[in-house]
Amino acid sequence: MGENDDGCSTQLIDGNGEFNVKGLDNFVKKTKLSDCGLSYAVVAIMGPQSSGKSTLLNHLFKTSFREMDAFAGRSQTTKGIWMARCVGIEPFTIAMDLEGTDGRERGEDDTTFEKQSALFAIAVADIVLINMWCHDIGREQAANKPLLKTVFQVMLRLFSPRKTTLLFVIRDKTKTPIELLERALREDIQKIWNLVRKPEAHKNTPLSEFFNVEIVALSSYEEKEKQFKQEVAELRQRFFHSISPGGLAGDRRGVVPASGFSFSSQQIWKVIKENRDLDLPAHKVMVATVRCEEIANEKLRDLASNESWLELHEAVEGGLVPGFGKKLSSILEKYFSEYDAEAIYFDEGVRKEKRLQLKLKALDFVYPTYATMLGHLRSNALESFKIRLEQSLNQGEGFAKAVRDSQQSCLMVFDKGCEDAAVKQATWDASKVREKLCRDIDAHASSARTAKLSELTANYEKRLTQALSEPVESLFEAGGKETWPSIRKLLKRETETAVTDFLDVVSGFELDHAKIDAMVQNLKDYSQSLVEKKAREEAAKILIRMKDRHYRFSTVFSHDKDSMPRVWTGKEDIRAITKDARAEALSLLSVMAAIRLDERPDNIESTLFSSLMDGTVSVASSHNRSLGTSTDPLASSSWEEVPPKNVLLTPVQCKSLWRQFKSETEYSVTQAISAQEAHKRNNNWLPPAWAIVLMIVLGFNEFMMLLKNPLYLLGFFVAFLLSKALWVQLDIPREFQHGAVAGVLSITSKFLPTVMNLLRKLAEEAQGKTTQEVPEYSASQSYRQQSPSHSISSTISESVASNISSAGDDAEYSSPSPALVRRRNTNNVQESEISQL
Repeated sequence: MGENDDGCSTQLIDGNGEFNVKGLDNFVKKTKLSDCGLSYAVVAIMGPQSSGKSTLLNHLFKTSFREMDAFAGRSQTTKGIWMARCVGIEPFTIAMDLEGTDGRERGEDDTTFEKQSALFAIAVADIVLINMWCHDIGREQAANKPLLKTVFQVMLRLFSPRKTTLLFVIRDKTKTPIELLERALREDIQKIWNLVRKPEAHKNTPLSEFFNVEIVALSSYEEKEKQFKQEVAELRQRFFHSISPGGLAGDRRGVVPASGFSFSSQQIWKVIKENRDLDLPAHKVMVATVRCEEIANEKLRDLASNESWLELHEAVEGGLVPGFGKKLSSILEKYFSEYDAEAIYFDEGVRKEKRLQLKLKALDFVYPTYATMLGHLRSNALESFKIRLEQSLNQGEGFAKAVRDSQQSCLMVFDKGCEDAAVKQATWDASKVREKLCRDIDAHASSARTAKLSELTANYEKRLTQALSEPVESLFEAGGKETWPSIRKLLKRETETAVTDFLDVVSGFELDHAKIDAMVQNLKDYSQSLVEKKAREEAAKILIRMKDRHYRFSTVFSHDKDSMPRVWTGKEDIRAITKDARAEALSLLSVMAAIRLDERPDNIESTLFSSLMDGTVSVASSHNRSLGTSTDPLASSSWEEVPPKNVLLTPVQCKSLWRQFKSETEYSVTQAISAQEAHKRNNNWLPPAWAIVLMIVLGFNEFMMLLKNPLYLLGFFVAFLLSKALWVQLDIPREFQHGAVAGVLSITSKFLPTVMNLLRKLAEEAQGKTTQEVPEYSASQSYRQQSPSHSISSTISESVASNISSAGDDAEYSSPSPALVRRRNTNNVQESEISQL
């Protein structure tokens, strides 16, 4: 007995009771049984050995089961249970050929396999053909009696039996009418049913509750083969649409879906082999559980390897994917639908439970990708918020309004994105991601608010610095009674202006009043601290301000009321000028002694003037020292009515600075006095008036002689010029400043070299003029003739200028001395006179 290409005949259980799992799986794959759902039927045949069961199946369903060879004698042909597909029958029908009963091969006492195979056939088949001989009907010891008893007994072992159709096939019918045979057979069947011991639950249950009994008679195959085949063909028609209502198995119950047939058959045989009662409802649930779980796992595997899913997952890893929710829902729906289609015929409770598990596992599998999608939505929304906020702020929109509008817009885009990403099969909530987005937006808004406020505060502080720094410094340089009132006025004006503008700008942030008040106060404190800082800087430079050039003392002492440099001619009152200059310096010191932003009156200026200018401060007397007291108001580290924090220079520091100031300015006063005395001496070189009158009277004749003879006058004039040049070159007034003897010695040593130097220069000048090239114009010749006198003038001028320069380098005073001015005037006259010569 082999396999047929059409029926795929396969041994399901061998003679030793071993289940052929591999063969059944191959049968299911070849015949595509799993695709049938519930649209399939199982027909089994049982009966005595060598009763023509296989022959009947082959003719009835066009199978190829092995048949008995009549010429070889009666013997066991079918061992175990064989199965094949019924060819040409719709719906899909499986034929099972069971090993014959009461065979001599197993012996009279070995009925175990007979009962097991009968129970298996009743549990699996929808229609059971019971093959029996016509002559056994009505006989008490006929072969059909044990068979029927076995069928009924195993049926009662099922907790909830299927309603199986028992089709009794009467073989080799005789001339006895079929009606009589059927009545007799039904009586026998009922009698056997009544004699079978039943459980209490089924003690009074009628036979019709478990079986549909059908009876058909066939002619002898050997004697009436043609009639036999015709009757079999008629019977074959009854198997078409056998599971439809009204068909042979139209009212069957507890059908296992085709995809679970293999597993169900294995489990049923396993239970039967273990000699346990077969609970078909529990078995049905068990099969449904296993098969639904297998289907669900298969769908999960298919989902994990689905190309569309892999492409979608990869795309989401790279960024946002429009239509994500619809695409993923479509992929999931495909596998859920496939599960529903394959598991539709299994137990509803199990099917729904496993579908729910499949759904949960599938959603758990795709959830990370969904979460990644939400992460992209959140990141994009946050970036969009940042960009919108910056654009709104650049357009001049208020910060709080810009934050609200930007947040509302971005959350709206995020919500739409979540709707687009929503998966139809899931009830995922994106609220947590939305809350995180809101927290991120709030954090960024807070950070941006802090940065903007810091920037705004820095800008206004810079504005205050520009508005106060230089003006305050200028006011401190001016240093007068109106310095601090002017500074207070300036500080108040600029601070109020800045605060007003600041409040207008900061109103767009919609801050609470306490925050705004704190910021305004910080701005006011900054402006005040700026002034105080500038005051402390200026206080550190007070000594320079008091004495140096362009400042107090030097300005008043060295310049007149018209700001012109003073020339000490002897008419100035140096004592009064010095006092005024020191008073100005002391006034500046009093201004810089303390910070006066609170308009509190103080006596710093009066104390300084009374102590330092009026000379009331003196060394403590021996009496005061003996008493341990001091009358010096500056012997203190603080000022009365001035808080310590506002003190720039303590009284002790002021006193020390004044002493240093006086010592450093004493030199300027001494120089002024020296310059004044020198000026007086230089202006007293003329002889007395009586001597001048005597010289005129005694020298009248000589004067008249000169007038009468011009050559003498010319010679005296040339001698005067030469003497004047020597006077300038030797710097005779300067030499005699150190005494007459020293002056004479110095002039004596310098006289001859000076005369020789003067003559050499005149000679060099004359020689240089004569060696020049011949000029093109005649006018140059006349000029060359005049050059000696011009050279003399040039030489004398250079010599005078050289001495003036050297004298200027040795100047000891800041202003030009009267003697130097006088020498410069004399030199100019000499140059003019020599040029005329």
